[in-house]
Amino acid sequence: MRRSALLCCAILLVGCAKTDTAADSTMAVDSAIPAATMEPAPISLQQVAGKWDVRIMAETGDSTLTTYVLDAKADTAGWSFTFPNRAPIPMKVNAVAGDSIMTEAGPFDSQLQKGVKVHSLVTWRLRDAKLMGAIVSHYETKPPSTRNLRAEGTRQ
Repeated sequence: MRRSALLCCAILLVGCAKTDTAADSTMAVDSAIPAATMEPAPISLQQVAGKWDVRIMAETGDSTLTTYVLDAKADTAGWSFTFPNRAPIPMKVNAVAGDSIMTEAGPFDSQLQKGVKVHSLVTWRLRDAKLMGAIVSHYETKPPSTRNLRAEGTRQ
């Protein structure tokens, strides 16, 4: 009986020792990562103010589906984008939070689906001096359809 109690205690001690060692090594790795890499830098409207040449691509791949010029302002009023040979389309800045600017536009005539209206939501981020966007486009088709796209903008 004493041997089994001693054996159980020994197993318990070995098990606890391994857990503590793993926790200590995890903490050492986590503390070695600089804090700056854990949280992206905040974005401001002033950083992106100006005109940007934007190309729209599928969610995967690098082929350009269409292009436009984004006119970003230093405040939430007056944002717009213009497809080639078209009138400017107003955008609304919904939020500026963390490293992201969230905008929406539409409904407007789709450049990708002729004769179809589209409403687009874009989350913009600055990456390596480029304005990168994740787009969710809602098309007014029957039944309604949604398409995820990517945007990449370079400052003019």
